[in-house]
Amino acid sequence: MIRARKRFGQHFLEPVWVEKVITAIAPQPDQDFIEIGPGPGALTRPLTQRAKSVTAFEIDRDLATALTEEAIPNLTVVEGDFLERETSDFRCQMSDRVRVAGNLPYNVASAIMFKLIDLHAAGVPLVDATLMLQREVADRLVAAPGSKEYGVLSILIQHRADVDTVLKLPAGAFRPPPKVLSSLIRLRFREPRPAVTDAALFARIVQAVFTRRRKTMANALLALEDGRPVSLRPAEALAAAGLDGSRRPETLSIAEFARLADIYVPRP
Repeated sequence: MIRARKRFGQHFLEPVWVEKVITAIAPQPDQDFIEIGPGPGALTRPLTQRAKSVTAFEIDRDLATALTEEAIPNLTVVEGDFLERETSDFRCQMSDRVRVAGNLPYNVASAIMFKLIDLHAAGVPLVDATLMLQREVADRLVAAPGSKEYGVLSILIQHRADVDTVLKLPAGAFRPPPKVLSSLIRLRFREPRPAVTDAALFARIVQAVFTRRRKTMANALLALEDGRPVSLRPAEALAAAGLDGSRRPETLSIAEFARLADIYVPRP
């Protein structure tokens, strides 16, 4: 019997829920998949039966070995940390349209999603990702401006992908049952909407102001100056972007953050 390892944040999906998740993913015979964290292979096997190929990234050596020993013809098991793989690793082994699936460890879910966004931005042909997440994280992903869940994760992911909640799962859908609820979400990767001149600066501004989310934008933008000089004072930047400095960060739309970020780009 394979036991879940706490240090890897493992919670394995119960068989009764596997078919529901596979139906939601809807793999097709001409599609190539990346699976992140296959574990004992509950999703991996039905994926390989319905898709063209599956490349599974597993950090747990014992689980990776067990899956490899099954010798499934269209399955490639890659042992190691998905987050440590180089972009070139994906470009050389994948087709021109790749889908992603995974039951993500809660402690690294956000990092994995940002990695996927970065891979798509770097030219890896990712189409979408259907991912199992902690419900709290999923709610932040789909949050709209003005809600308490809206923040850095909402903005930076929604800027590069369309996000939908596909299924909601109880704790009993997993073994061992986690202490939290889970959701299955889908990211559909696309170009940034709206486009920004400097993506790193856009992310830096979003991350800075949400360290002071209870402050007004006029005060929250002061966090942008911590340790690094900027070209404009908050009042100047907000006025140039047509934004009211008395608003709080969680009230700004993605388009407004993009407009503000472009104001900070140095002019020639």
